[in-house]
Amino acid sequence: MRYATAYHAPVLCNTVIEGLVTDREGLYVDATLGGGGHSVALLNALAPAGRVVGIDQDAEALAEASKRLADEVERGRFQMLRGNFGDLERLLSEAGITAIDGLLLDLGVSSHQLDEAERGFSYQAEGELDMRMNTQSGVSADEVVNHWREEELRQVLWDFGEEKRGRQVARAIVAARPIATTTELADVIRSAVPTRDEVKTLARVFQGIRIAVNAEMEKLEAVLEAAVEVIRPGGRIAVIAYHSLEDRPVKRFLRYGNLRGEPVRDIYGNLLTPWGEITRKPVMAGEEEVEANPRARSARLRIAERIAEHES
Repeated sequence: MRYATAYHAPVLCNTVIEGLVTDREGLYVDATLGGGGHSVALLNALAPAGRVVGIDQDAEALAEASKRLADEVERGRFQMLRGNFGDLERLLSEAGITAIDGLLLDLGVSSHQLDEAERGFSYQAEGELDMRMNTQSGVSADEVVNHWREEELRQVLWDFGEEKRGRQVARAIVAARPIATTTELADVIRSAVPTRDEVKTLARVFQGIRIAVNAEMEKLEAVLEAAVEVIRPGGRIAVIAYHSLEDRPVKRFLRYGNLRGEPVRDIYGNLLTPWGEITRKPVMAGEEEVEANPRARSARLRIAERIAEHES
C-alpha cells in the first residue's frame, strides 16, 4: 500500500483521489489528517500550484503528519490546522480561506488510536477510560462510564452503538462502578450478554461510548452543512464512513441536501439540492486492499459534486 505507514494506512486512497480532484491547481482540505496518507496522495495528484490543508484535533496525528509533510510545508503547498472538523468554517476563516475545491472526511477512529492502548479506544488492550480524540479537552470515557445516569448510558448505547441489549449492559456498568480500565469495562460487558454475542456487543458498546465522548454525530452534521458553504460549485466532497450510523446522514445529505433525508422540490417537481451524486451507491474496498488493511473491510465511500446555487 503506497501511502501506508506504521502510523496509519489510508483507506480507498486511489479511489478517493480520482473522485475528489477536479482542479489540479485547486485547494483541497483533508479534514481528518491522521498520519497524512491521504494528504500525501492529494499533493502527488495536484500540480505544483495545488495546495492541501490538513485538519486534526489529535496532537499525535499532527506531530506525525508534520514530520511526513515537512518538505511540502516548506514549499507552501501544505498547511496544518489544529481543530475538529465540526468547526470547519471557523478554522478555514481564521486561516484566511473562504472557498475550497474539495473536502475529504475519513470518519471514525484511526488505526494508530486503536493500537495505542493508553488512549482507551480498544477493548482488546488495557488502558485508561479516555477515548478522547483531543486529549486536552472534553469529557472522557471515565466520566461517561462512572458518572452518567443509567438511563443516559442506555440511550448512548442504543443511539450510538445500536446495541439492542443496551439496557442490561448499562445496568451492569452502573452496578460495577467504579470501573478503572478498558479491560475492566470489557469484563463487565461480557458478564451482561450471552457468550455468542460478546464480540459484537463489545464493539458496539465501545463505539457508542466513543461517539458520545467525542460528540461525533453532532460534529459530522456540522461539517456536512459547512461543506455547502465552503466548497465551490464544481468542487467535490468525499466521505468515508465505517458504520451505518455515520453513513446514513452522509447519504441523506449528499442525496437530498438536508439531514432529514426529505426531498425538497420546485414547482416543476425538480429536486432542489446543492449536490450532484458522483457515487449513487457507496464504493467499497477490493479484496486486495482488505487483505492488506482489514480496517478497510467496513469502509463506505460516497462522493458528490457541489452544483450551482439553489433554492431550498
